[in-house]
Amino acid sequence: MGLVVTAAAAVEDLPPFDAGAMLSEWGMAPLPLVVTVWGTGLYLVGVMALRRRGDSWPVGRTIAWLIGMLSFYVATSSGLAAYDTVLLSAHMVQHMVLSMVVPLSLALGAPVTLALRTLPRLLRGWLLAVLHSRLAKVLGFPPLAFGLYVISPWALYFTDWYEASLRSTYVHEMMHVHLVLVGAIFFWPIVGVDPLPGRVAHPFRVLLTVMTLPFHAFLGVTIMGQKELLGGDWYPALHDGPMGAWLPDPYDDQHLAGGILWGAGDLVGVIFFVVLFIQWVRSSMKEAEREDRRLDRLERRERLAAAETRPPAGPEAE
Repeated sequence: MGLVVTAAAAVEDLPPFDAGAMLSEWGMAPLPLVVTVWGTGLYLVGVMALRRRGDSWPVGRTIAWLIGMLSFYVATSSGLAAYDTVLLSAHMVQHMVLSMVVPLSLALGAPVTLALRTLPRLLRGWLLAVLHSRLAKVLGFPPLAFGLYVISPWALYFTDWYEASLRSTYVHEMMHVHLVLVGAIFFWPIVGVDPLPGRVAHPFRVLLTVMTLPFHAFLGVTIMGQKELLGGDWYPALHDGPMGAWLPDPYDDQHLAGGILWGAGDLVGVIFFVVLFIQWVRSSMKEAEREDRRLDRLERRERLAAAETRPPAGPEAE
């Protein structure tokens, strides 16, 4: 392959971006591969350990975890990753997958609950210590998590951070880690499956979800109307190389990227809203069942008490 040389980095000469390129340009980045293999393997080992001892584990949680790991690997190793420094629109799809789809799916997999049910006593004690630590409580504080989740994209695209991520492989990889971690900090307590600090009542979870939608939309619209190109002269410089024959106009691609951020953010947000609503309904039904059982027990005790205090039938009663 040829190389397109820029001021500070070299980018592979890639074919036009299409469905075929998504499959043909897969890479073997070591970090995503290791994380995906170990994350998937350890989770499945935990599920099998539960089944061997006769305990059940919801299939839906396993499916959610596998979707999250697969989404992470596709976003960081497929053709999408190969083009994430060539097309801002491709990067924006990757951004939404890493910051929303991956954290939400992994949170629904409830790995902390699985670990607490399968780890040896010593390791389970260490995990509980981490969950009850001050750092976990701070990171799980809902307003802080919401602030980080909302502000981070603005800090990424309207500071020198994004251009640095294009020119430095290390900064680029750290950006991927940042997107997943911030998404996890926001989604994990709100999903509420695992016993984590920061869990709040369902109405507040729904409120936080609804509040994120305008911020994604506003950021997307802002990027669509931005007069300056994100990444500085990075994308125009690529037009001077072999890929210039098929690369779209940087401003048109930036407009598309803003639309992707706007539309995908709303779509995933609505899906998350539906998930929270279903959880809320199920929680209300379980609470109603518990209340019915409590009232039944109270009624039985009252009947027993009334029977014990009732005077025995004597000759007068006959």
